[in-house]
Amino acid sequence: MRHLIPSYIRIPVLFFSIAGLIEYYVESGDQPAFIEQPVILLFLLLVLLLLIGIEGIVNSIDNILFQSLDKEGKERYLAARKKTPQFTKVKAFYTKMVGKSKPIEEEGEIILDHDYDGIRELDNNLPPWWVYTFYLSIIFAVVYMARYHIFDADNQITEYEIEYAEANRAIEEYKKNAKDLVDINTVELLTETSDLNAGKAIFEANCVACHMADGGGGIGPNLTDNYWILGGDIKSVFKTISEGGRSGKGMIAWKQSLKPAEMAQVASYVLQFQGTTPANPKEAEGDLWEAEETTDAAATDEATTTDDSAEEATVTE
Repeated sequence: MRHLIPSYIRIPVLFFSIAGLIEYYVESGDQPAFIEQPVILLFLLLVLLLLIGIEGIVNSIDNILFQSLDKEGKERYLAARKKTPQFTKVKAFYTKMVGKSKPIEEEGEIILDHDYDGIRELDNNLPPWWVYTFYLSIIFAVVYMARYHIFDADNQITEYEIEYAEANRAIEEYKKNAKDLVDINTVELLTETSDLNAGKAIFEANCVACHMADGGGGIGPNLTDNYWILGGDIKSVFKTISEGGRSGKGMIAWKQSLKPAEMAQVASYVLQFQGTTPANPKEAEGDLWEAEETTDAAATDEATTTDDSAEEATVTE
């Protein structure tokens, strides 16, 4: 069966099959994996050398077995080999790359004089494929040295940092267009009219029974004053809508019914009630809530007052 497919067909098919499997399973960008990861190219070269080496060993075994056959066996063997498909051009290229070597019968002409413990050495020429590979490795080394050690191209660490930064930018861009990725840590107050209108529709469909259409409160608390039971910033309101209110007497958790983007929209709409005047406002519940900006401003004013006092004390002295 082996002789039905010549070695100059067998080796390329096996090599490109292995290369195809590597390309399929190894993650790569726009370029082939062996270009983005030079170690894969080195591995493929080793695979090619291994395949050629195995083929050479098998051919040597074939020659030894052939020599051990009697006359009739050799004739049958040669007759079977003649039936092997002929690929003239491919065979010629393969023969050229492998090079010519002396047959076993003529090896005595190229045996060197010296030996090592009875082991003799043949003076065969190196096969062209090996010589060309050696030359290519020299060219690769020169180009590599010039690129990375003379012209200071980006090394692997720099390339990693660039790709990492690009990946972060891509993630941020994706988050902008994928609102359903919002959660308690990333939610922000929405101000677009389309978002507020969507939040209003959700509020009117699900919340007016407890909070009234104007946010004045009924079963649920008043949403127009500055008193909040579980916090009055966008993150706190989003969490209350998502996880529900106080255990046993608060509203249900809406995370099973609403998408994260919808909860962000209705939370932003709820905060629009702040400072409005409902028809029948419910009594305030919870604690007085002050926005972080107000707290920061107060801290800034206090620091300014302290500085002014210090300056006044200095002048007095």
